[in-house]
Amino acid sequence: MASATPRRSSKRNPRRVAGYISLVPCQPGVHPTYGGTHVEPRRHSVAGTSGVNTTPTTVDGADIILSPEALGFLADLHRTFGARRRELLARRQERRAEIARTGKLDFLAETAPVRDDPDWRVADAPADLQDRRVEITGPTDPKMTINALNSGAKVWLADLEDANTPHWDNVVGGQVSLYRATRRALSFESNGKQYQLGENLAVVVTRPRGWHLDEEHITVDGEPIAGALVDFGLYFFHNARELLNRGSGPYFYLPKTESHLEARLWNDVFTHAEQALGLNQVIRATVLIETITAAFEMEEILYELREHASGLNAGRWDYLFSVIKNFRDAGPEFVLPDRAKVTMTAPFMRAYTELLVATCHRRGAFAMGGMAAFIPSRRDPEVNAKALEQVKADKEREANDGFDGSWVAHPDLVPVCRDAFDAVLGDKPNQLDRLRPDVDVAASDLLDVANTPGDVTEDGVRANVSVALQYLKAWIGGLGAVAINNLMEDAATAEISRSQIWQWINQGTILADTGEPVTKTLVRRILDEEVGKLGDGYDQARTLFEQVALADDFVDFLTLPAYALVR
Repeated sequence: MASATPRRSSKRNPRRVAGYISLVPCQPGVHPTYGGTHVEPRRHSVAGTSGVNTTPTTVDGADIILSPEALGFLADLHRTFGARRRELLARRQERRAEIARTGKLDFLAETAPVRDDPDWRVADAPADLQDRRVEITGPTDPKMTINALNSGAKVWLADLEDANTPHWDNVVGGQVSLYRATRRALSFESNGKQYQLGENLAVVVTRPRGWHLDEEHITVDGEPIAGALVDFGLYFFHNARELLNRGSGPYFYLPKTESHLEARLWNDVFTHAEQALGLNQVIRATVLIETITAAFEMEEILYELREHASGLNAGRWDYLFSVIKNFRDAGPEFVLPDRAKVTMTAPFMRAYTELLVATCHRRGAFAMGGMAAFIPSRRDPEVNAKALEQVKADKEREANDGFDGSWVAHPDLVPVCRDAFDAVLGDKPNQLDRLRPDVDVAASDLLDVANTPGDVTEDGVRANVSVALQYLKAWIGGLGAVAINNLMEDAATAEISRSQIWQWINQGTILADTGEPVTKTLVRRILDEEVGKLGDGYDQARTLFEQVALADDFVDFLTLPAYALVR
């Protein structure tokens, strides 16, 4: 989220904005961009690849992406690393149980030697990753791919994760877009308008799914492969050599990492994959520090990935979700106010970002700032003016704090971000030389949630309900990045909305404006009212929202039950 959250429009119905897909009606099972009909998994074996089965897809180019050689590569990754991945997911549950029991987190005593050793540094960045002052994010359908690459940003985060619904056609279609874009062979036509790649393109950094998600459409020996291995493996297998031949390389953002052991797994996957293709340490990865547990292991995460590491990113939205999720039952001191009131100037968020900058630069890694999610309005100049000032202030704060670059969600924000970093960097590509010895962050600073300004209000409950409903409807229909009320919403922002509702109910939070407690009855009344405003077609979204926000047991990720509706 932005440092000072843009004022939300009073219009509740999402609309189409230039360059981005807003909510549109989608027939069940029909992908709105690629076409073709989604089918329930009906797998067939792959000739020449023993034990591998896939689901048919109508996506043009799927025969290249899902070749026997590529599927054999995925099968090798699964057989080599699948068991370790399952063990690490089990460790997540053990750690969460410990947090619930103690209400505490701290830096790890057993890894203190890594933090205390002043001598190690991450690998040098390739030439085309030295300057990352503006990065644009977005999904990988053809139109979005072309718009992002042509946006003027230095880097495009090609998002196969939170901005993507993992419909099988989306998964394969995104890989087709990346394959063609790598070879400068991607074009797209819509409503008589032709989209083509320009000359000066952003560097591609691909974000695979997190470790927790399976890909049900590819099984190896009867087991689904991790979505992370599918997304990473297909992109790396098909594009690594082509990227190197073009003077770039296979670069990745790693999401949802919760520990240095998970980073170690990624590093081993990278080394194994490189050796399989006869390459040597060509991968570079930037890890999103978007979980509260990872915030206590930043140095260790860089250390585990050091021959492949490029930097860390302040993944703001998921970070807030992780704080709520991990400390949801730890007491009222961990209850956050309305989502729109939680800014990057809150003490616990300042501690997190300043520690990230200091950690990265101490180890020669890039510190990347968070998302500016504002989507400019073509109809409301007043909204634009206020929001752009807030985005400008947010990016100036990051640049002055020592970040090397930051994220935006829309091409119109690229100049705003660039200007803020130009003013600090000048002709330098980054500010790795700014070490921030003034930063001294303790565990208590990272957990200082209680001093976040703001209240919980009925408007905050209502906003969470409305945004979550609209996003979930879109996600089920195949769209993972959705413009709602002039903000780009993705799975991370929906997670905040539903997890706040769950926590407020289970903590008996009192609304500051009405004096009422947040209860399931209150939320269901607001659900009725918001569905009435939004119109028809929200039955599945409402059922899913109630499952992840009102159930007695907290669902770890809303995408887990949601996946059953699209796979």
